[in-house]
Amino acid sequence: MATPSKTPPGSDPKQLERTGTVREIGSQAVWSLSSCKPGFGVDQLRDDNLETYWQSDGSQPHLVNIQFRRKTTVKMLCMYADYKSDESYTPSKISVRVGNNFHNLQEIRQLEMVEPSGWIHIPLLDTVNNPIRTFMIQIAVLANHQNGRDTHMRQIKVYTPVEESSIGLLVLMGSRAEEVSVEGSISINSTSTPTDTPSTASLTPSTASLTPSTANL
Repeated sequence: MATPSKTPPGSDPKQLERTGTVREIGSQAVWSLSSCKPGFGVDQLRDDNLETYWQSDGSQPHLVNIQFRRKTTVKMLCMYADYKSDESYTPSKISVRVGNNFHNLQEIRQLEMVEPSGWIHIPLLDTVNNPIRTFMIQIAVLANHQNGRDTHMRQIKVYTPVEESSIGLLVLMGSRAEEVSVEGSISINSTSTPTDTPSTASLTPSTASLTPSTANL
């Protein structure tokens, strides 16, 4: 049996931001985790520092919950993984789910990664290739490399498309925009998106277990 090829890294998301076609909106959401080791939680996941990370401290699946106060258009997630540093803590299988709240989440992407070291770009598109609109995104780590128990994620970015009228204004002002490919050789399976119904979700973060982990077995 052939050895699977390693997942190639995507471009730095800051390159995407400089094109003026997307905008990072993670700060507009309420973030919560299924569990975390003390000092390795949401703050480390969102601090723009590739040397820090979220470390789970519980049973799989490990969950990152991203909840918006209004229905929001989301084009892409960018996640940073570092197999060279994290080894058995590195995710190998991830599910992305969207919905109005915890009770009606539906999986729209599932991807498998082989020793990723760099940014992973995950487009979030509906069946006609339009960016999804959702109240909530859940990223579920289903498995780690080497059957590791707990997981590390170093950064997660959430992007919405910039309105075409705004892009046109940037061009008129002399800004230079260029297309940046977000395609990577990641195994991705698409399923249907949830129905467009009002959200009744509470935006209170879920309680995380703060018992320090000892071994990733």
